[in-house]
Amino acid sequence: MTTRVDLDRALAVATRLADEAAELIRRPRPEAVREKDGPADIVTDTDEAVERHVRETLAAAFPGHGIVGEEYGVTAGAPDAPHWVVDPVDGTTNYAHGIGWCSFSLGLAAPDGTPLLGVVADPWRRETFTAVRGRGARLNGTPVHVAPHTTLTGHVFLTEWAAHAHWPGLDALLSDLADRHCTARVMGSTALSLAQVAAGRATAAAIGSFHHVDGLPALLIAREAGAVAVPELPSYGDPLLLAAPGVAAEALEVWRTQVTARR
Repeated sequence: MTTRVDLDRALAVATRLADEAAELIRRPRPEAVREKDGPADIVTDTDEAVERHVRETLAAAFPGHGIVGEEYGVTAGAPDAPHWVVDPVDGTTNYAHGIGWCSFSLGLAAPDGTPLLGVVADPWRRETFTAVRGRGARLNGTPVHVAPHTTLTGHVFLTEWAAHAHWPGLDALLSDLADRHCTARVMGSTALSLAQVAAGRATAAAIGSFHHVDGLPALLIAREAGAVAVPELPSYGDPLLLAAPGVAAEALEVWRTQVTARR
């Protein structure tokens, strides 16, 4: 099925949707904030409006494709068709509180889950990360690559909470990184944090529980920029480590010692 997908056209549609989503997100933040599964899991009108627009556009442009979204769940596609994954506002808590660090995330995956293309847009810095499988990664159209660093020391390691909570092994990981004089940051958007590895800004990043709607596009972008991913394609709920090749062995040592053993 993957050979019958026009990835150039798919990327063009996805990039246009990212531009439109970023414009909506940059508008004055909404007053209405509603809980989903609890006080730390919220949704706004913008989340829902962006995802509805994405779904309508994709359904018209690619009839038969499936769609998996953060707000409206699964729309099944035709048998053996690829499917899209979308998180309209990844980092809703930041967005709802007026903190300018959230993103729009959209990707296309083959029927077996293999990522084919990914787009992550940062509305506030007007940056759009893109990647097509096998073609490298770009930032606003310019090729990007992971950092050339050979040690975690002195550099940045990004991670995220599991909603409001620490995930198993996170505290020990942060302590180990501090001992290595590696600065950890928790910014509040999985997609945007993973994309920073692709841009060479963060030397490594880790997620305690991988969710495809906000993680798959950025994972592809980072891998196409040269990042090492462990595992290469996580199952839902599994942890993920991304690292520049020069620090991969050190990052994996920390990861396996402090995180994997605690799961």
